[in-house]
Amino acid sequence: MFIKQLKLVQFRNYKTISVTFKKNINIIIGRNAQGKTSLVESMYVLATTKSHRTSKDAELILFQEDFARIEAHVAGSQDNFELALFISKKGKKAVYNGVPQKKLSDYVGKLIVVMFAPEDLSLVKGGPQYRRRFLDIEIGQVSPTYLYHLGLYSKLLKQRNELLKQLRAKRENELLLEVITEQIVPHALYLANKRIEFLDQLQGFTKKIHREITNQKEDISLAYVSSFKGVALTKEAILQKYKDLYDQDIQIGSTSVGPHRDDFVVSINGVNTHQFGSQGQQRTVSLAIKLAEIDLIYSILGEYPVLLLDDVLSELDNNRQTQLLSTIKDRVQTFITTTNMDGIDEKMIDLSHVFTIDNAEIRIGDNNDTRSIENTTI
Repeated sequence: MFIKQLKLVQFRNYKTISVTFKKNINIIIGRNAQGKTSLVESMYVLATTKSHRTSKDAELILFQEDFARIEAHVAGSQDNFELALFISKKGKKAVYNGVPQKKLSDYVGKLIVVMFAPEDLSLVKGGPQYRRRFLDIEIGQVSPTYLYHLGLYSKLLKQRNELLKQLRAKRENELLLEVITEQIVPHALYLANKRIEFLDQLQGFTKKIHREITNQKEDISLAYVSSFKGVALTKEAILQKYKDLYDQDIQIGSTSVGPHRDDFVVSINGVNTHQFGSQGQQRTVSLAIKLAEIDLIYSILGEYPVLLLDDVLSELDNNRQTQLLSTIKDRVQTFITTTNMDGIDEKMIDLSHVFTIDNAEIRIGDNNDTRSIENTTI
């Protein structure tokens, strides 16, 4: 799978742009605040309908404009297709091959991407919310059913928390609490089991890559941490756990257990990397997990994703860059943003097509040999 052409209208700081990309490695060079990150962000948003930088759709729209549009012509292993995502202050609308999609969950998964940005180091050293978001986005790209359950769980969780706050003020209408709780259980169970399954699969690929990066010196493991501690993952057991916590949940005004409270732990040689890993170990773990996603997605879909590397190459030493190159070479369309070519493996440069963002223009080639892309402005 690869993006052949990308069109942006009023997205971030882009007024109008149309760029054609190559199948393998595309390096995008430019000074800070020139639109490099926004370019790869648009691909991520087009694929997942979410930004990795903000939860506010309005921030994706060019200042003083009412909407933004992202379009792409994508080549898959079986066929080519067109995607379009319209973003307004009222929400998003997705189109696949000219046909509007009734639900965004029906659209997600058409284009598969793996993003690796500096903030992804939070996957290891950050709080549980980063790891839950990682699971939801990555599983959601390969499983529309997961998005269906996640959407319903989130809706019911919001209703349940609102009711708990009401009950904290006045204990009445507790029968409704029982009804909502019974409705939320099957979705909680599905999400937890799917996450455990996904992590188990991801661990297999991550172990292999991580051992290669560390010269067989370190062994990594990923373990899901459920908030249903000591409780069997069955409908009956989970329902009883919710019931046992009725009084506590009413007292605090929120739901104290469920997938929204879960986490996963990364360990190296049995030691918790979140708490005790060095910065180098955390960086290596993040890279290993991201590269493992590529092989995992291929094993599930028979299709390689598009890899987006936003300003992280300079953070990788030669050994990690070599591992990255061996993983993506001739298989994965990759977009790399960087301020300069210093420190980038020469083999990677030789395989790459270079674009430069400078002075409100995107040019093909580096600063020494460039030509402007026609009708392209930022």
